[in-house]
Amino acid sequence: MLGFIVAVCAGFLTPHLEGPIANPLVKALEGHIKIEANEPRLIAFMVAMIIAGIAAALLNSGSAFWIIFGGVLGYFGTRLFEAAKKQIDDRDDAE
Repeated sequence: MLGFIVAVCAGFLTPHLEGPIANPLVKALEGHIKIEANEPRLIAFMVAMIIAGIAAALLNSGSAFWIIFGGVLGYFGTRLFEAAKKQIDDRDDAE
């Protein structure tokens, strides 16, 4: 369970990792492989998931499925929260 929580946090922090972690990696890799303009966020997510996986392994908590699920849930968490809130608000307005 702790690995899942770490992964949720890592997914949530992905946009904040783009500047300090992903952009230097992109600059280092540009000479070797082509990286599209929209891929630094994906690289930040991959780094966050690697960190979450290592933390889960060190904590002896969480399987690969729960780590990935937690990361995706954390990454899209604010959008999912807003969608659920909109559904509730629309249901209240209809009544």
